[in-house]
Amino acid sequence: MTTIDISNIIKHLPNNPGVYQFLNSEDVIIYVGKAKSLKKRVSSYFKQKHKDGKTNSLVKNIHNIKHIVVKTESDALLLENSLIKKFQPKYNILLKDDKTYPWICIKKERFPRVFYTRKMIKDGSDYYGPYTSLRVVKTILNIISSLYKLRTCSYDLNEQKIIDKKYKICLEYHIGNCLGPCENLLNEETYNQYIVEIKEILKGNFKNSLHSFKKEMKDLSINLKFEQANLIKEKINALENYQYKSTVVSPKISDVDVFSYTEDEKFVYVNFLQISLGSIVRSFNIEIKSKIDEGIKKIIELAAIEIRLKFNSLSPIIYCSIAVDLGENVKIEVPKIGDKKKILDLSYKNAIQFKFDRLKQIKIVDPERHQNRILSQLKADLSLDESPVHIECFDNSNIQGTNPASACVVFRDGKASKRDYRHFNIKTVVGPDDYASMEEVVFRRYSRLLTEGISLPQLIIIDGGKGQLSAALKSLIKLKLDNQISIIGIAKRLEEIYFPNDSTPLFLDKKSESLILIQKLRNEAHRFSLRHHRNKRSENTFTNELNNIKGIGDSTMITLLKKFKSNDKISKLSIQELKESIGDFKAKLVFDYYNDLNV
Repeated sequence: MTTIDISNIIKHLPNNPGVYQFLNSEDVIIYVGKAKSLKKRVSSYFKQKHKDGKTNSLVKNIHNIKHIVVKTESDALLLENSLIKKFQPKYNILLKDDKTYPWICIKKERFPRVFYTRKMIKDGSDYYGPYTSLRVVKTILNIISSLYKLRTCSYDLNEQKIIDKKYKICLEYHIGNCLGPCENLLNEETYNQYIVEIKEILKGNFKNSLHSFKKEMKDLSINLKFEQANLIKEKINALENYQYKSTVVSPKISDVDVFSYTEDEKFVYVNFLQISLGSIVRSFNIEIKSKIDEGIKKIIELAAIEIRLKFNSLSPIIYCSIAVDLGENVKIEVPKIGDKKKILDLSYKNAIQFKFDRLKQIKIVDPERHQNRILSQLKADLSLDESPVHIECFDNSNIQGTNPASACVVFRDGKASKRDYRHFNIKTVVGPDDYASMEEVVFRRYSRLLTEGISLPQLIIIDGGKGQLSAALKSLIKLKLDNQISIIGIAKRLEEIYFPNDSTPLFLDKKSESLILIQKLRNEAHRFSLRHHRNKRSENTFTNELNNIKGIGDSTMITLLKKFKSNDKISKLSIQELKESIGDFKAKLVFDYYNDLNV
């Protein structure tokens, strides 16, 4: 393949807005981007070393650059979106798009039908949607069918065929579901007025329909047609009930699109709300995977343009969590207070819920990805240098200084590795000194790992606050591991996180998955340590003085205690009384032991 001089291509790039395409050695498009100035944007990729590894990988694979000049940045954004969807380049963000959402179609024909479909046919028909729920679509169609008696047949009702009486009214007419346009029992002008009102309802505008129905009901009542007036009243109630359910914001807010987002290490979750006349007429969520560090502004711009194209939205105003640029014909607002902020907050709640639902699905379908994501989040929250795939947590247990014990639990890839758990009996500390005990067990643990050449953890968690953390850090400093292993302490009172040599704690969100993982480690260490402590205490509690006599086992001890109740009484028995209970040989052992003690 002919070698292409990239620097020469960049030198001759224009300063106009446009779209650039990066191609690899096989002439395959691997990235598409838009720019206000093609020359400045493209050259920026080659002037610096990027922090993001994937961006560096992209630059290494660029063997050719192509570009398209457009009039405005808005045109560039639209073209960029179109090219990404067409070529699906390796390094561009991944917009997960489902092509099978249901739409409501108003067919372009004489006496139009209204029905739902999953296929858009470019025949001039009007499509409303797509809707994320078929249940919502059926609810809307049921309301429309109760308000207007439209035809459902697929006959070609052109004027000449009706004049020639090609068709006969069917069962739908006789049961009251159709007004018989096939036999000219309903004129085209009235039918088309119904269609106009239905379009307004689908846009979220109920005002005109309600006004028309109320006027009709009043006229029928004046003419004493109460039964027909009651049918109209039922239609009004159905329409008002639907409007009430969909109205959640100020009626002053109309013809507005709302975008908000939340994110984790690799994905961005975007929510879109469409507002018309104070009603939410549509809600939609999309998950975006960013393959290189493009920045949240670029991601939201691409998501917004994709969603607006998908839903044919021409709303001139957009409320968004951050300031984005979608062209000169769209006004972007970042609300801070009032009703606008409330609707933006509602959108954000939907984005959070969408993220939560997606993560629940991932946890079930792809547990490995779920664990990797949590560890990546923990790395970010604690500002660690590497992902903590190996974590160890320490806890001490003692009651009033008795039977002190410690434990170390080990998690690998976010899961408990119970075969690596370790118990410690405190050897060098006298009395209830929690700090000294922590210093001892941490030193013993990692001096042994170093001696045996076993891999060290990326993160150590200490159950306790600044005091316990400082004690553990002393041992790491002695072993010269303080710069190799990250260490934190978690205090029980407020679940605050402490870092070495920093008196200000970190408070993670109570629902944070990072905090939940840290708490899980802490609780497991506490459980494991407490179990060992209880076992030690039980051993000491049930050890009897008779166990000190060589040749006297548990059965002999139990026999004597059952009969004489206490060691004090046993110590005062004669040799004859002992022989009667446990035999000559064992009686002599017990008698000699107590007589020797009493000497």
